[in-house]
Amino acid sequence: MTMPGMTGDILASELMKIRPDIPDIMCTGYSERIDEKRARDLGIKALMMKPFTIRRLSRIVRDVLDQKS
Repeated sequence: MTMPGMTGDILASELMKIRPDIPDIMCTGYSERIDEKRARDLGIKALMMKPFTIRRLSRIVRDVLDQKS
């Protein structure tokens, strides 16, 4: 969510303008700017909070890819 030059929600919005077919998974450790509802409103397919396990990451990636089919 926090990066130099822009935030993750702005990056996701810009990416969706270019390639709306790419599913976006956002990962953040803490944010007052975004929650599950705001993420979905932006078109983000999943929001992951840090810390997370590889198992959780793989489950979310699988779920998001399955939504595309």
